[in-house]
Amino acid sequence: MIPTFGDGRRMRVGLLGGSFNPAHIGHLQVAQRALRALKLDQVWLMVSPGNPLKPRKGMGAFRARLASAQRLADGRRICATDIEARLKQRYTVKTVALLKQRFPNVQFVWLMGADGLAQFSRWKNWRVLARMIPIAILPRPGSVTPALHGAAASVLRRNRRPSREAPILGRRKGSAWTFLSAPQNDISATALRKSGQICLDADQE
Repeated sequence: MIPTFGDGRRMRVGLLGGSFNPAHIGHLQVAQRALRALKLDQVWLMVSPGNPLKPRKGMGAFRARLASAQRLADGRRICATDIEARLKQRYTVKTVALLKQRFPNVQFVWLMGADGLAQFSRWKNWRVLARMIPIAILPRPGSVTPALHGAAASVLRRNRRPSREAPILGRRKGSAWTFLSAPQNDISATALRKSGQICLDADQE
């Protein structure tokens, strides 16, 4: 378990936050791609206790969503965690501030899909968050163009770094982001719920 009050570990960690409603193979592929491209030691699948931008209707129970993420994780390089719930936070900007305070020697990178960048300007204090932590964006089908032409990308355009700098992104103190190339997986958590499929096991990669 990742300790609530932190520790002195020294590593590069990618934070992949989300509802994981449920976690699926696309999340695993994002984590694996980030590990390689950003030269990370770990990726934390940070299961949100409740996304303020998503309706409660259709949202699975927190424990079920966490369990689906745990089935994808290997517990070594990819770790599913409920630390956001233990920190009693729902807004990413507050969660990241606490993590940086409690894990002072960790180089954190925020990971999100292009669909997240497209709506990033709706996040609470998103400009502050962008200054607080470097961000790596991965493509999602149908979201690349809206993301790169959206409000957040426009404001942060000067801070975009070429993908070749991905391995050193974690060393930056924020106000830096990059767009990684990766296969675009159009798997949908919504489609999985409608089909009655709870999650995909990690060995189905």
